[in-house]
Amino acid sequence: MSNLFERIGGDAAVDAAVDVFYKKVLSDDSISHFFETTDMDAQREKQKKFLTVAFGGPNDYSGKDMRAAHAKLDNITEAHFTSVAGHLQATLEELGVPEAEVSEAMLIAASTHDDVLGL
Repeated sequence: MSNLFERIGGDAAVDAAVDVFYKKVLSDDSISHFFETTDMDAQREKQKKFLTVAFGGPNDYSGKDMRAAHAKLDNITEAHFTSVAGHLQATLEELGVPEAEVSEAMLIAASTHDDVLGL
């Protein structure tokens, strides 16, 4: 059985998903402030590499782990995490990713919960 990365369409699918995802995130007033000083081109590239690895694709990611990447966000809450996860799910659904693969992606996202929130 192929991995999630291959089943959703590989690099092209991840690229499309990250672009749609950040449009949603940046238009959400409850979380967009976390990205006010972020170089979004660099952020998109890091996210594409991270999701590629997380979904079972080739490992070209050399960034921080989830806990380290979010450590400076001391005011991040459960509600923020839920919003971001919801935007990821909505993005995958909007792009026509089948339900089983969306569920698998959301399980992967859920596995980052404690590291993102620093728990």
